[in-house]
Amino acid sequence: MAEMDELDTAILRELQHDARRTNRDVAAAVGVSPTTALDRTRALRQRGVIRGATLDVDLAEIGRPVQALIAVRIRPPSRRVIEAFRNWVSGLPETIGVFVVSGTEDFLVHVAVADNDSLYAFVIDRLTERPEVADVRTSIVYEHLRSHVVEPVSRKPGAR
Repeated sequence: MAEMDELDTAILRELQHDARRTNRDVAAAVGVSPTTALDRTRALRQRGVIRGATLDVDLAEIGRPVQALIAVRIRPPSRRVIEAFRNWVSGLPETIGVFVVSGTEDFLVHVAVADNDSLYAFVIDRLTERPEVADVRTSIVYEHLRSHVVEPVSRKPGAR
């Protein structure tokens, strides 16, 4: 886990609220000089804390208003089979997220499609046609809320 002090945390919080903010705006918000803010931001990138910035897209506005979480069980559950499925499903245009999980299922696949017919076709014509797919369970997403700001966990003094 990366060592982060209060200034790193403050800069990270500001950039998570709006990654397009200028360095000058970030510096003013956290109360440091623009040079200090830039140096700290660069250091966060170099240490891998900041991996990039993404664009938040309204799925309904781009013709994909129907979201679903699809639980998938794979057989046989070998590394080779699981990794091959993971790579295949993550490359599909309908897929917006893949979770490799423990428990009854091996994957939760988050998809966004045009309508219920498209969802049905995805599950029946794409997923269940795969020989390694033993079972699927589909849950329609009524509303998707997520936090865009994730606070780092502070370390306890003396912890490694």
